Parts: sequence; structure tokens; C-alpha cells
Amino acid sequence: MMIRRPIFGALSISTLLLLTACGAPGPPLPPSLELPQPVTDLRAARKGDKVALTWTVPSKTTDFENVRHLGPTRVCRSLQAPMNQCDTVGEVPISQLVVSSSSRNKGRPPSPTQASYTDTLPPALQEQNPTAMASYAVDTLNNRGRSAGLSNEVQVPLVPALAPPDDLRAEVTADGVVLTWTGILHEQETPELRHAYRVYRRQEGTTRDEIAGQISLTTSGQATVVDHGFEWQKSYDYHVTVVSVIPRPEPTAIEVEGNDSPPVHVVTSDVFPPAAPTGLQAVFSGVGQPPFIDLTWAPNTDADLAGYNVYRREQGGQAVKINTDLIKTPAFRDRNVESGRQYFYSVSAVDLRGNQSTRSEEASESVP
Repeated sequence: MMIRRPIFGALSISTLLLLTACGAPGPPLPPSLELPQPVTDLRAARKGDKVALTWTVPSKTTDFENVRHLGPTRVCRSLQAPMNQCDTVGEVPISQLVVSSSSRNKGRPPSPTQASYTDTLPPALQEQNPTAMASYAVDTLNNRGRSAGLSNEVQVPLVPALAPPDDLRAEVTADGVVLTWTGILHEQETPELRHAYRVYRRQEGTTRDEIAGQISLTTSGQATVVDHGFEWQKSYDYHVTVVSVIPRPEPTAIEVEGNDSPPVHVVTSDVFPPAAPTGLQAVFSGVGQPPFIDLTWAPNTDADLAGYNVYRREQGGQAVKINTDLIKTPAFRDRNVESGRQYFYSVSAVDLRGNQSTRSEEASESVP
């Protein structure tokens, strides 16, 4: 009789060995150093003696893991480029580098955290190196004070910035907004540099500054800029800054703006009439037809001209406007004339805001 041996035990042992082999551990992985990746987008902007630095806080480590143990960030400044070490001028604490979970948008991926630091350039550093450049970098540390290296480097000029005027004045005239202030004498300039005044205009309710004019430093005690680029019936703030320039071949000239003067507020109300028309002539016509007098004059060149009014009087009388609507062209035909009378004509110009000029010199004509 054939005896069948059970195979359950054999299968169970084979399966167990296979499973045991699959779960065998490999070589141990080295522990993560938890080093934040170096910053790669450091940016710098200088205004006066202030240098504003901005950058994106690293979110990954050099092992491409999420940063979990971020430390402070050191701000480095040096006269050498490239830097071989961090000469620390400031530090951004961890509290300014981490966004709390309560401030994140639920259901959305977190936005990159932006960090900033403002450095003040010492006056002695600027005066001793007026045409040199200062290099900046940031060094992002972990909570054990270690880093993976410095960020990209950015450079700013060490040009000394001159103080702005403190007595800016503005007057609205028919020709434009006239801005005046006490000038800075040339002996205050740095010999290796060029300097200029730059005037900015900002419309009320906006955040955009536009250049309204620029002039070189004046040797007189009075500086003047006339702004023609504004719009009537608007409100503006004006300020002046002194621009220091390191002369270099264009377009690589380097410039630094100083601090801004106190602003002056201006409302550009147009209360200025256009110029009075000139060259008025009056000519009678009427042979073989109803009589009339044709008037012509030189066109008014004001940009905001709306039209003209025509006035007529007789000897010893008062001038009376004889047109109903504004006349759009520099010509008019008066058909309401009578034989045997002499008429005296004058013309005025009217702008878009209803300001009317004085009347032109008179021109006379008789009707036979």
C-alpha cells in the first residue's frame, strides 16, 4: 500500500524562509545632517545708507528632505568678492523665518517664506571707499549652528549718499508745476563721482513714483525743475533725492539714490485761461447776395483748447457774444449785418475746463 506524506510542513518552512529573506535589513543609512540648502535668490536694494536684503527661506535640506530644525540666518558683508568667510553684520532670528501653522491656508500647498534684513552702511566705510562695492551673502543655519555654505553673493556700491533738500516748494502755474529748493554747493560733492537732483511725482491714491525731472547739482543757491508731465485736476506728492553716480561707460554707470526730501502736496487745479487769439481780420462780402462779414484769426495752440467765442459791438456800444455754441475752428461768418453800419469784432479762446482768455484786439468792418 502507498503511503502519502503530508507536504504542508515543507511548504510552510519554504514560505517562512522566503519571507525571512525578503525582510532582511540592508546596510544602515547614515544619519541626516539636517543642513538647510543654501539660499540662491538673495537680492539687494540700496536707498541712502540703507541696504535692504530679501531672500526665500530654504524649505529643503541638502538631503532633499523637508527642513525640520531651522536655526537663525547670519547676514554677511565684505569688501572681498567672492567671500571666503562670513563677516557677520546681523542675524535674522528663527521667529522671523518660520510661518506658523495657524497662518497657512488650509488645503493649499505652503507658499515659500520670504525673509528680509536691512543693513546700515557706516559713514566711514562709504567715505573711505566711495567707488568700491560691498558684497553681501546670508548663511542659513540649522538648530545646531551648522550650515551648508553661503548663499549667492550680491553687490552694492559704497557711494556716499548726499542729504536731500529740506525746503522743497511747489507752485502750480499755467506752464507747469514749478518746484524749487535750496541747492547743494559743489564743494559737498565727492570728486570721483557725479551728482544730480531727481524729482519724483506720485499721484494721490497710488504707490508708483514717476520721474518728473532731473538736473545737475547747481552752483547757485536755488534749484528749479518745472514738471510738464502731470494731469490737470489731480492731486500729487513730490519729493527730491540726490543721485550719486560712479561714471562708467554706458549703460554700466552705477548710481545710488539718497534719502527722500519731505514731500510737498500739490492739487493741479486749472484756473489758467488760454492765450488770447491773435491776427483777427474782418472782410465784408455781399455783392449779388445777402451781405455777411467773414472773420478769421490765427489758431490757438493750447493743448486743452475747447473753442472760441466771437464778440461784436457797434460804435459806442458794449461788446456782445454772438455765437450760441463754441466755435471749433478759427473762422466765423456773421450774417446778421445791416447796410450802413460799422461793426467791431473781438474773439476769445476757451479751454476744456471753461477758462476763458481775454478778448483779442478788435477788427472792424463796414457794410455799404
